[in-house]
Amino acid sequence: MAEYAERTDNIEIKVEPFYVPEQSSPESDYYFFAYKVTIMNHGQSPMQLTHRHWIIVDGKRRVQEVRGEGVVGVQPTIKPGDSFEYSSFCPLPTPTGNMRGSYDMLNENGEKVSVNIPVFFLRDLKHDQ
Repeated sequence: MAEYAERTDNIEIKVEPFYVPEQSSPESDYYFFAYKVTIMNHGQSPMQLTHRHWIIVDGKRRVQEVRGEGVVGVQPTIKPGDSFEYSSFCPLPTPTGNMRGSYDMLNENGEKVSVNIPVFFLRDLKHDQ
């Protein structure tokens, strides 16, 4: 399983994507991908994740953008030296694609910091012809 990582200032984002064949239906052009995100605070002050922005590109280069508050229904505050982990999913109409984006976070002074989410690839190797 591939792991993708990027660090913006003191915040490191790691993503592990994987294909979920039992929830996919390739004959109906439905490919279900899941991913685990780990957000690590290497800084000296707490950071709160307030918003997310995803750019999703399928195998035919169609782009979809998703914006929203927090992740998986929460806006976690990550203390120095701690991490926050969550899992989510992204169905695609093609056996390949990629995702990237950013999180908006607030530092202890209430200043907004944009943190990059690394580009990561979604791939069903069996049907990627």
